[in-house]
Amino acid sequence: MNARRPSCVMMAGLIALAAMLAAAPVRAGAETLLRTRLNADIRSTDPGTNRDANTDGVMAHLVEGLVAFRDDTSIGPMLADSWDVSNDGKTYTFHLRQGVKFHNGAVMTSADVVWSLKRWLDPATQWRCLSEFSASGIAQIEKIEAPDTQTVAITLDRATALFLPTLARPDCGQAAIIHHDSVGPDGKWIAPVGTGPFKLGDWKRGQYVDLVRFDGYVARSEPRSGNAGAKTADVDRVRFNIIPDSSAAKAGLLSGALDVVSNLSIPDLEDLKGRPDVQLSITPALGLTGILFQTRDPLLKDLRIRRAIALSLDTPEIVDAVMEGTARANNSALPIGSPFYGEAEAHGYTQNVAEAKKLLVQAGYHGQPIKMIANKRYSYVFDSAVLVQAMAQSVGINIEIEVLDWAAQLDRYNRGDYQSMAFTYSARLDPSLSFEMLTGPKATQPRKVWDNPEAQVMMQQSMMIDDKAKRQELFDEMHRRFIDDVPMVVLFNGSEIAGLRKNVKGYAGWLFAQPRFWGVSIR
Repeated sequence: MNARRPSCVMMAGLIALAAMLAAAPVRAGAETLLRTRLNADIRSTDPGTNRDANTDGVMAHLVEGLVAFRDDTSIGPMLADSWDVSNDGKTYTFHLRQGVKFHNGAVMTSADVVWSLKRWLDPATQWRCLSEFSASGIAQIEKIEAPDTQTVAITLDRATALFLPTLARPDCGQAAIIHHDSVGPDGKWIAPVGTGPFKLGDWKRGQYVDLVRFDGYVARSEPRSGNAGAKTADVDRVRFNIIPDSSAAKAGLLSGALDVVSNLSIPDLEDLKGRPDVQLSITPALGLTGILFQTRDPLLKDLRIRRAIALSLDTPEIVDAVMEGTARANNSALPIGSPFYGEAEAHGYTQNVAEAKKLLVQAGYHGQPIKMIANKRYSYVFDSAVLVQAMAQSVGINIEIEVLDWAAQLDRYNRGDYQSMAFTYSARLDPSLSFEMLTGPKATQPRKVWDNPEAQVMMQQSMMIDDKAKRQELFDEMHRRFIDDVPMVVLFNGSEIAGLRKNVKGYAGWLFAQPRFWGVSIR
């Protein structure tokens, strides 16, 4: 293989990486330092508010909630040892773990839980999941009480199957229980004083985030599972280096300047295979990558044009080319790894060029350009857009790709300000939430892609019942309608792909594509 000359972008990334490592403070003694990479800086240290997937992943090391998702997407205990549910399904009584300490040494009591939950529910906090606990959400929280120092009772206005899963959601910051020292006297955020296995060290914006072992942490006795179970800090410090360029990150891994590179770029896999000093971790994940359509757009509001695009695509070919065998094609909003993914969900779109051309004629489409937004932060998003563009062109659809940085694309997505876009969603660990991230009224939630009132009713019903068979029936019917309406074309669920130096032990991926560095050591 001929050696490739490093690109200017890669060289800039390498120079930045070298500068970061040179600037790293030298610690005395035999400190163990695990060095990893983020492809972009975190947005804040306030979990579940100003956040994205990178922010969620870092904060998961610092804060914990009452409950957490296990590997199999079931709910396990975390700061609560157990809980009882009233006969009417509306009151949850949590029995707290004893001896849990915050990073400032204070012992957690029910008063801290009540304070934290009320802070999340304060509109001024701008908690991402506030709407879930409103009158129009899964249930409204009516009361939060502390009968004693180790007990918290939460009363809802109605029963819901999603109360615990919503508390556990990583994008909700796991409804983290934090100490009131996390905010100032004016209520403004300072820094997280949590209960996690690591404390926040230095955050040099645009350079790195340091997490430091919390010596006062007492792990749960159950094995590590998802965000639940035992969390042991087996290194003194974790450094998340901000390295946007994947080539620079790979070079850092190969040189030994980095110990772990998660969210590994697919094109880099081939270079890393067979390296004696590197090991690979490839785990199926629940994230979702696809092509969104703005169904209020003057052109794409025509179902026939959206369906023509869907029928122009050979989804398995796209996935094989983009993911190089690390993922499977899937047109369903439910990920393949979900316990509710069944025979109905396996049926999606099959490429049919003749039918696509026929639909375009019926719609009166004559080559009008369709702008598709993409980004290069996630290579698989841009690569998917390019292949979709080429396949759509074969039936006469004129797609023009506009590349934005991820922050700009996310802003456009949240405002519904696009014609079409190649987009990736982080994992949702309950099937109702997989549909919820896509389904809703565009008038009040412009980020939603599927504005189908009947689907919204079914989604709400799925959130209210615990019966698995009845939930499955609802999800199957929602899938069929989703495929019929074509608000987007789901392509695949992807994988968590990480490269590790051979001396890294204990790392494990899971269905939620988010690295966990508790239980990870360097030898």
